[in-house]
Amino acid sequence: MIIGPIGLTIFVIWYVVTSVDNIIPSVAKEIPGLVFISTILITALLGFLGNKFVVGKFFFDLVDRLLEKTPGVKHIYTPTKDVMSSFVGDKKKFNDPVWVKTNENPEIWRIGFLTQKEMEDVDKHNYVAVYLPHSYAISGWVIVTEEKNIKPVVGMTAASAMKFAVSGGVAGFHSDDNIFKAPE
Repeated sequence: MIIGPIGLTIFVIWYVVTSVDNIIPSVAKEIPGLVFISTILITALLGFLGNKFVVGKFFFDLVDRLLEKTPGVKHIYTPTKDVMSSFVGDKKKFNDPVWVKTNENPEIWRIGFLTQKEMEDVDKHNYVAVYLPHSYAISGWVIVTEEKNIKPVVGMTAASAMKFAVSGGVAGFHSDDNIFKAPE
């Protein structure tokens, strides 16, 4: 139980570093890891310049508008930007965890994130949209359900709720005492 997670972590880190390094193979052969470190530093510098300086913000807003209006590119750029801003940055979208009743008999509840508090624009009065993440994946699905089928999650932060959902319910609570352990 120790070697598997450690081995997978080392493999993923190695794979990411070597993949980025192979963008410029001649540099990677001379100084392994330099391209990867340079990529991280350049990305951080661009983020800093884009947020802190008026000229940088103007330039990045200009590029943003250009990419959102370019035919073909906008179909890749805009959804990618929306998904990334849902998880990171100032406009996080998955910050309102809720319990959703997905079945009446037997009563089944799933954890999700309220993404639309009203659906009147699409003629669904008293309905809400909830994102239900899949376990052990970065995917999920959206359901539209009546408001009466949701309850706010109490005693768990949004991050803990996401951890709980993505881990298949084995993580996210404050203690391991709540986790079912099969008898040995």
